[in-house]
Amino acid sequence: MGIGSLPHRDAIVAAEFAWSATTIPTMPTLPRRSPAEAMIAQALVGIDGVTVGQYGGISVDVAMLKKDSAIVTDITDDAFVGYRAFLDASGARRNAQLVKWQFVGPVTLGMTLVRTGVPATVAFDLALRAVRSHIQALEKIVATALPVSTQLIMVDEPLLTEALAGENDVSPDAIVDLVSGALAAISAHNLNGIHCCADTEWSAMFSMGAAVMSIPVPSGHAIADIEAVASRISEHLELGGVIAWGALRTDGPIPTGADRAWKSLTDMWCSLVRKGVDPVLLRRQSIVTPVCGLGMHTDDIAIQVMALVDEISLKVQEQATASRLTLGS
Repeated sequence: MGIGSLPHRDAIVAAEFAWSATTIPTMPTLPRRSPAEAMIAQALVGIDGVTVGQYGGISVDVAMLKKDSAIVTDITDDAFVGYRAFLDASGARRNAQLVKWQFVGPVTLGMTLVRTGVPATVAFDLALRAVRSHIQALEKIVATALPVSTQLIMVDEPLLTEALAGENDVSPDAIVDLVSGALAAISAHNLNGIHCCADTEWSAMFSMGAAVMSIPVPSGHAIADIEAVASRISEHLELGGVIAWGALRTDGPIPTGADRAWKSLTDMWCSLVRKGVDPVLLRRQSIVTPVCGLGMHTDDIAIQVMALVDEISLKVQEQATASRLTLGS
């Protein structure tokens, strides 16, 4: 499965890649095509008093922000070209069982608004209303285009780590409530998830109620942080939850092979099994992804990364199949 943005400037090419590159087709956002498709700019569409400039700059007239004003999701806006191209390219794929898309979360959006000068008491309320409104509108649009598909909708919170560290003096409980409020906007017949590409406070993440948890495969001291929540991971899997493992890092040189990333993933799993996590559930209820989006790379790098992710995913599938045969299930 893909995570985050793609680097393509051609939305049609991006859509075809998104449909073909992964087992779970992932609706693309294309910030290199237009700053309007950056995650924050998308979420600000339709909010009175907020303007996003040609190059992505944000201007807010606080006096125009109304608590009861409607937030309109205009799918024809430049912010949603990647999503439209994906849906337009569905064609014979309209029977896809599962498609995935993401939208910025209220914590990240709220913190961004605070940084533009909006008071925190206004910013986070507005952010939650905007995220919920857009998610519900887009969910209906996707359902109309792909009526038999289950949607996996990931709330993307890249600033969650900073928020939990105390920026803006928002309490951890309030942060959990904000994200939970966004997840609750997603219909029960679809799947909700949460993604944060940084190391974060995982116990708080597991308290938000997501069906799919995105966790980057850790290295160094961060391994201990994941081991510390092994019981939460075990509970999550036993309740039917899924973990999307960010198995391939995208913040440095891109490897030419999958062996090192595969070893890091299996080492992490072995560590969790030693902590009591069921190895069969761990393999069966896992999705493999890049750690973060590919928007800052190139089209060719995106192809390379997703090929490596596919290779790792096949290894997981082979292990899961072997475990079923061994257990006779």
